[in-house]
Amino acid sequence: MSGQIPIERFKKPLLQFIDEIFSNVHGLILDKGTTLYETLANVTAEEASERVGPKSATIAAQVDHIRFYLDVLNRYMTTDDESKANWREIWETVDAVDEEEWSRIKTRLRESHDQVMATINSFENWDGKYEVGGPLAILTHTAYHLGGIRLTLGVIRGRREATA
Repeated sequence: MSGQIPIERFKKPLLQFIDEIFSNVHGLILDKGTTLYETLANVTAEEASERVGPKSATIAAQVDHIRFYLDVLNRYMTTDDESKANWREIWETVDAVDEEEWSRIKTRLRESHDQVMATINSFENWDGKYEVGGPLAILTHTAYHLGGIRLTLGVIRGRREATA
């Protein structure tokens, strides 16, 4: 008996989980209407710019950080370039955004997501250094930030309702 999991048995659910976090609920981990893209669809630039605490990140910064993370992981999965990334950069540079910048951040996220998914779908053997770890990291990291974004949005909207 082999101790190996067939690639398709692993790959199919992993890709479904990633798809669910970003865009399409499959009933595996999220409720309808709670994917990253569905959550962001009705977030205004004003909401994306608001901090819920003095040391908290804005939603805009969290979204751009997800995009940055996807870009770095894509680089790790496709090249030998494992140079250290400046993980603090987004937190230090992205704050309040206007509608145009907010739209640009969301568009760049989709482009990075499309690129990294093309990379993941190109893997044939799933035996490279980042072919398993990269997608798992993307899944867990994005799920973490989706929770943070949804919590932040709930606080922002709750405050507004309380003062209305």
